Amino acid sequence: MLEKYVMKQNKKLRCGYTTGSCAAAAAKAAAFMLLGGSEVRRVDLMTPKRILLQLDIKDISRGEGWVSCAVEKDGGDDPDATNGLLIYARVEYREKDGKEPLFVDGGEGVGRVTLKGLEQPVGAAAINQVPRQMIREAVSEACEAYEYRGNLNITVSVPDGRRIGEKTFNPRLGIQGGISILGTTGIVEPMSEAALIKSIEVEMKVLISSGLEYLVVIPGNYGTVFSRDELRISPSRSMKCSNYIGDTIDIAMGLGVKGILFIGHIGKFIKLSGGIMNTHSRNSDCRLELLTSAALKAGAPVEMLRELLEAPTTDDGVRILKECGYLKGTMELVMDRIGFYLDHRCLGGMETEAVTFSNVYGILGQTSGAATMLERIRKS
Repeated sequence: MLEKYVMKQNKKLRCGYTTGSCAAAAAKAAAFMLLGGSEVRRVDLMTPKRILLQLDIKDISRGEGWVSCAVEKDGGDDPDATNGLLIYARVEYREKDGKEPLFVDGGEGVGRVTLKGLEQPVGAAAINQVPRQMIREAVSEACEAYEYRGNLNITVSVPDGRRIGEKTFNPRLGIQGGISILGTTGIVEPMSEAALIKSIEVEMKVLISSGLEYLVVIPGNYGTVFSRDELRISPSRSMKCSNYIGDTIDIAMGLGVKGILFIGHIGKFIKLSGGIMNTHSRNSDCRLELLTSAALKAGAPVEMLRELLEAPTTDDGVRILKECGYLKGTMELVMDRIGFYLDHRCLGGMETEAVTFSNVYGILGQTSGAATMLERIRKS
């Protein structure tokens, strides 16, 4: 177990290690056992973050010219679908054949890339560049220790990877048949915003590589269901951004996207009307205040404003506005401000439109060019 901790939101959380670290450690142990003959029960692995891991080796098996073993994935206090999986590496001798001396590939339960836009080319195993380098460096240590100059095959496999892969973003990204072997630092930091934002960039690149110039971006599951059932947008045509509206715009600008249509629940998107580009509740919770401010500008009476300000949820606030006849005018003002702040974030460098809805009342409002962009997206 890795005894490294970070503080997040006043909580002490334990770090873990990536599938890439597991694969590299297993490959290192298998190489030492193949070349040296002695059994290895624990290995040291220096991660790119310069944190030394000491990892237990499990399920050792041998055959003529090969050794296989595994390391158990530990995500620390940020466990994901891969937590607890055994990541195997099989190292075997190979005749010289023109390939690189230490050839890394994926076996059972490691996904294969089927779409352009990912780090690895179509047809390759979903083992990212940093883990591949970690694996080669780890195996090279054994080669140097035993002065071995020949070729080796290193095959990473995850027996339960196919089933677990279906629970991840991999199918949406065009990675079929298993999980990905990932990690840029070798260490999993709990609740890493950087990792979440990076995943947004990866998914966006896949959509762009498929030829899309205008993207549908949705914070979460509510928007996915609504856009599919009410707006007739296929889930394969959209991507999620969680709370990171501003970061998503920044990424899209850097990748040359022509336009984004944001579709989201009023509970999140009301915050955009105040220029809040990270909608997580820990950053801000002024939903009813912003809704009340817009209602005030729309001419709502003081008695209704007091009731609106004390509403327990934005959906309840929408109900109050609708019953009092101020919903349309209020939402026009809300959407005008949302449009202003989205455009301000990208400095007019691309088209940004938005549609907001309530689970009870359906579409509540849209920015001025949303209908036109939606029609363009449906035809593309």
